[in-house]
Amino acid sequence: MPADTGMAFVFVQHLSPGHTSMLADILARATRMPVCEVRDDPTVEANNVYVIPPGRTMIIKGGKLSLGPRGEGQQHHPVDVFMTSLAADQGHRAIGVVLSGTATDGTIGLGSIKEVGGITFAQDDSAQHDGMPRSAIAAGVVDVVLPPRRIAQEIVRIARHPYVAESMDLPVGTTDVEDQILALVRRESGVDFSQYKSNTLHRRIKRRMVLLKMSRLEDYATYLRRNPGEIEALYQDILISVTNFFRNPEAFEALKTRVFPRLFKDRSRQDPLRVWVLGCSTGEEPYSLAIALTEFATELRVNVPITIYATDLNNASVEKSRIGLYPKSIVHDVSAERLRRFFVESDGGYRVTKAIRDLCIFARHNALADPPFSRMDLVSCRNVMIYMEPAPQRKLMPILHYALKPTGFLFLGPSESIGSDRELFEPDDAKNKIYSKKPVALRLDQSFPLLPQTSRYAERPADSWRDTPREAQKDLQREADRILLNRYVPAGVLVSSELEVLQFRGETGSYLTPAPGKASLNVLKMAREGLLVSLRALLQRVKKEDNAVREANVRVKANGGYHDISLSVIPVGRA
Repeated sequence: MPADTGMAFVFVQHLSPGHTSMLADILARATRMPVCEVRDDPTVEANNVYVIPPGRTMIIKGGKLSLGPRGEGQQHHPVDVFMTSLAADQGHRAIGVVLSGTATDGTIGLGSIKEVGGITFAQDDSAQHDGMPRSAIAAGVVDVVLPPRRIAQEIVRIARHPYVAESMDLPVGTTDVEDQILALVRRESGVDFSQYKSNTLHRRIKRRMVLLKMSRLEDYATYLRRNPGEIEALYQDILISVTNFFRNPEAFEALKTRVFPRLFKDRSRQDPLRVWVLGCSTGEEPYSLAIALTEFATELRVNVPITIYATDLNNASVEKSRIGLYPKSIVHDVSAERLRRFFVESDGGYRVTKAIRDLCIFARHNALADPPFSRMDLVSCRNVMIYMEPAPQRKLMPILHYALKPTGFLFLGPSESIGSDRELFEPDDAKNKIYSKKPVALRLDQSFPLLPQTSRYAERPADSWRDTPREAQKDLQREADRILLNRYVPAGVLVSSELEVLQFRGETGSYLTPAPGKASLNVLKMAREGLLVSLRALLQRVKKEDNAVREANVRVKANGGYHDISLSVIPVGRA
């Protein structure tokens, strides 16, 4: 590295606590920058190198390095400790590098840096010990994988980029070019990110530009139009959300002591417990709730069905959640007892057991645009609203209120609150952000002004159906007739691959009804209360498995009451 990058370099290694370290002396021979082993909480200065001493942990806070005691046994993860503090202290200006090393230290730390918009590197297969870089890469928290010499070259380049070198004079709201960029993302994903915080959007866009070696927004917009793959990459970056199991353990303990006893009180096997987790990311939150609820039910010796509906805007996250495979670094957050009981070793990591995975249904869902869930006992909406502007935050609250049963609870993140919506919720445990629903009647069309927005399905009508040769259309219709008439009651619909209703068969009014707002024949938007979750899940299974699927005892609200129905989805061919 040159001696004038304007950056400070901090080396954190696993040093034996019983031996004097020569690392600072060794590094001093390889650089013209001053090198020191940390003592007495120094203020970090540019173009200096700082080395952790043996037997200690170290953090950075307010631009100062501070030493702490060494962790015991498996809890000694000095790289994670330092990088997590670096993310909190420096935000998007942080750069994390994981080089050769054993085990998983650094994975959580790089995740923290990437979550705040920083840049992350890992050494390639040139690493003598590949445990640490391989763990970070597998966890999806690494931006660039290179040999050390090329990592150095990239850091030099990034050091001079305005994203890192300057504090970034963030615009109020998005610029015209950024609006064009967001329009491209909306066209491809169906998600309107204009309701996200403009500072977050600005930094996410700039982060992609850093990685692509661009400095002008106009150049990046042109690149997006010519490279659809980059639109998906930006979409993924905007939705960066790094989480972990049992995040904020004290909040989970509050759930166990204050909420779970009321959820299970007088509940029978015929009354399933239903939970909705918004912004489920890669699944740690819903699986944590599934484990905690299972443990509580076991302690009570009750056998109550538990279903957790976990949703996210990010399809890639939803798919990863379904698999339920996590790196070995989860040992930081999951106790040995839970690891033994609820996980199995698989593919170099830990996989959630099938019994817990079966409690969770994962689906892509936009809470601000898609029909809401209903009859939930608990809604977990943690670290979702922190990315939203105040207006959509206010619009989300009635949706969460509607989703809950009269005795339901709302669980928010540590930096979130119900704001001014005290007519909808009241604090049950203000410190741990647990709220109970107030009995306020809301009309659907008045309470959910965002629902009529055009979804990705409505933006893409069944063009493939209309463009199909006429004989192929007739064949599909005949096949649909045969299946529906021979195997089912007349009520049914034929839908396209985009989930647009192409034909109604029989009396479907008890199951489907037009949604308020702009007219749409999207079957999910038309589903009556109680039908959406099961219908979405079955449609996704059919797309994936190409086999008929069925679910019994689906409760649908119609004509003033609930009715149990059997719901089936069958593929009838490909147009």
